[in-house]
Amino acid sequence: MDGPQPGDGGSALISGPAPDAGDSVQASGAEAGAVGAADAGAELSPLALLLAVQARDLAAEQLAYRRRELPERSELAALDRTGAGLRARLDELQSQRDELGAGQERLDHQVDLLSSRMAAIEARLNSGAAASFRDQEAMANETASLGRQRRALEDQELEIMEVLEPIDAELSALGAQLASDDEARAVAVSALAAAEAVLDDELAAVTAERKSLAGGLPPDLAAIYERLRAKLGGVGAAHLVDGACSGCHLRLPARERDLIQHAPEGTVFYCEQCGRILVP
Repeated sequence: MDGPQPGDGGSALISGPAPDAGDSVQASGAEAGAVGAADAGAELSPLALLLAVQARDLAAEQLAYRRRELPERSELAALDRTGAGLRARLDELQSQRDELGAGQERLDHQVDLLSSRMAAIEARLNSGAAASFRDQEAMANETASLGRQRRALEDQELEIMEVLEPIDAELSALGAQLASDDEARAVAVSALAAAEAVLDDELAAVTAERKSLAGGLPPDLAAIYERLRAKLGGVGAAHLVDGACSGCHLRLPARERDLIQHAPEGTVFYCEQCGRILVP
């Protein structure tokens, strides 16, 4: 049986025949207590049982929301953002250090070559291999030139070392920060898992209760409820509280409230404004 659509008439109510499944179902003590309308073991009408199902559906949605919005999840996300920023900075600095280190190695190699050349010339001079004064003068001039080149290269090395010093210090500090962040993240992951487990247990209990309760609903009423719930924000049935629909808060006129009160048991009414099943 499809429920009527809201807005089809001037009345605040649309009524339908009772579901094809007797006027009541037997509820267990736990179910009756959950409904809050009868003592354990009391009989519940299909509409009262429907409200109990709706309550479980809302509870499940609230638990799912709480699971998504756990503070432990936010804390973990914050740690991940911090860690990502630290790693990005670490990669940037490491790239700079690698480039500077490669330049330093090239300079070291050039200095070694110059030093080897100077040592070879010095050995020739000391061995007397330079027979003439002109040869000795040429070798001395070359040694002096090589020395100037070597000093220039060594000055460049010193400059690189000065640049590397703060980079190495920051790299070391970042490494320590990342280690601390990883430890905090491990704690946060554990805390989130524990918090999720608690809510998962609650959700499992609510789901089991819902399944048990829904099994007692007439099939046609259950089908209408599920269709309405899917298109009305998860609320397919609304309690009539102080003459008003708890779904859209439309207040019914006294005549319509009286109609509901005196209708045959099991008659299904729909709120004309929101279309939800009304349960007195």
